[in-house]
Amino acid sequence: MSTPSMAVDTHHPAPKLVLDEFIGTSISSTPQELHPFLESFRTLHTRKLWHQLTLKLFEFADHPLSKPFQVDVFERFVTDFESKMNQLRLVELGVKVSKEIDNPQTHLTFLTSLLTRINKETSPEAYILLYANIAHAKLLYGDLEGTKADMDEAWKILDSVESVENGVNAAYYGVAADYYKAKAEYAPYYRNSLLYLACVDLATDMTAEERLGRAHDLGISALLGDTIYNFGELLMHPILDALDETPFEWIKKLLFTFNEGSIGKFEALAPLLPQEPILQENYPFLRQKICLMALIESVFKRSADNRTMSFATIAEETRLPIDEVEHLVMKALSLKLIRGSMDQVDQKAQISWVQPRVLSRQQIGGLAKRLESWVNKLNLVEQRIAPEMLASA
Repeated sequence: MSTPSMAVDTHHPAPKLVLDEFIGTSISSTPQELHPFLESFRTLHTRKLWHQLTLKLFEFADHPLSKPFQVDVFERFVTDFESKMNQLRLVELGVKVSKEIDNPQTHLTFLTSLLTRINKETSPEAYILLYANIAHAKLLYGDLEGTKADMDEAWKILDSVESVENGVNAAYYGVAADYYKAKAEYAPYYRNSLLYLACVDLATDMTAEERLGRAHDLGISALLGDTIYNFGELLMHPILDALDETPFEWIKKLLFTFNEGSIGKFEALAPLLPQEPILQENYPFLRQKICLMALIESVFKRSADNRTMSFATIAEETRLPIDEVEHLVMKALSLKLIRGSMDQVDQKAQISWVQPRVLSRQQIGGLAKRLESWVNKLNLVEQRIAPEMLASA
């Protein structure tokens, strides 16, 4: 049994399809299990039933025995009527087929050749999807500059279109996340990765291994991102469940520890940091970050009329030497985690606002107690005012 050539020629237009000849040569070179697909291709093409033919092509591409023949079918058969197909489905099929091309240059040539045949104005979704996949191919082959240029081109179109299918968004945010991971830029990886997860179904679109890898990488990026001090969206996301009962479960505990600003729990987990060398290398940064989170938590726990804190109190709450408190408060102000002012002479910080964030059950319990206390105060005021109001009525 001979396997059709995988070469893709972009210099010459595909020869005009002679249907019976194509089906005949394909039947002679493919396993018997694929023959019903080829006969359907003949019937649907003859009857010009392009939608049904598109569905049948996807069925064919999903068949495990079709892998060595997919590129040949696309090049010799699909290109004949591709203008009659839904362009987004055409690109989806092309992307699927391209994964069977091992040679990096041929793979890219296949995708870029298809791009020249897609109309950006009439089929923006198809164009975005294809650009994102070309960017991903370049990333796999180590061309970071080319990846970024194609990502930017895809984003320009994506940003101008009102709504697109989830799969198109997923392709863009997926390659953007992978690009920033390759660059070790934690905050943009974190943001794009969460956007990617919003566009996919965890159960059907990702394997258990992929879910674990994504949860692990998100956890590391949340901890090391120098602008990420609100883990709420990640802590609420079911992707973190992938870490349960794995050697990485402690990373999930560490994320919740940071969210609570618990220095004691952080110190208890610190001996595990060497399991992730990148975390161990960044221990001084993590130490400062947990101190900032402890400061936020300390402010949050106080009532609005009790947010003038002495440096000594902050030192106690953050377990820092008192001479490091001023720098910590300045850092929190510059990161916009808190708003307020400092009095260096009296060694006090007056805090007027703290960054809102997702609360743990324990934190919600504390908030409920404060609300209860506030309601009680209002009741006392009401009781004092009521007789005066009646007297003056």
